[in-house]
Amino acid sequence: MHGCDFMKKKKLAAALKYDINKDNAPKVIAKGKGLVAENIIKTAKENNITIYEDDQLAKKLQTLQIQEEIPVELYEAVANILAFISKIDTKKGERIE
Repeated sequence: MHGCDFMKKKKLAAALKYDINKDNAPKVIAKGKGLVAENIIKTAKENNITIYEDDQLAKKLQTLQIQEEIPVELYEAVANILAFISKIDTKKGERIE
């Protein structure tokens, strides 16, 4: 056996959307692993969307369906991430909607 490719961890990614005027909680709008995850990240970068890395949360989000709201157990973690991203975007001069 050559190399350790089988040991490599596949990249995971999930994208959330939250409209305070419409949604009860953030929703999963994209998720995937491997090439799909890479494409989610690439699309986010191309659209100047701030990326936050959290492997444990990404694993949990993989269990949800597209357009499914996050469960109550993830509210605090996601709220902390949204607050973090809001600060970064404010520093960049972007407005969060």
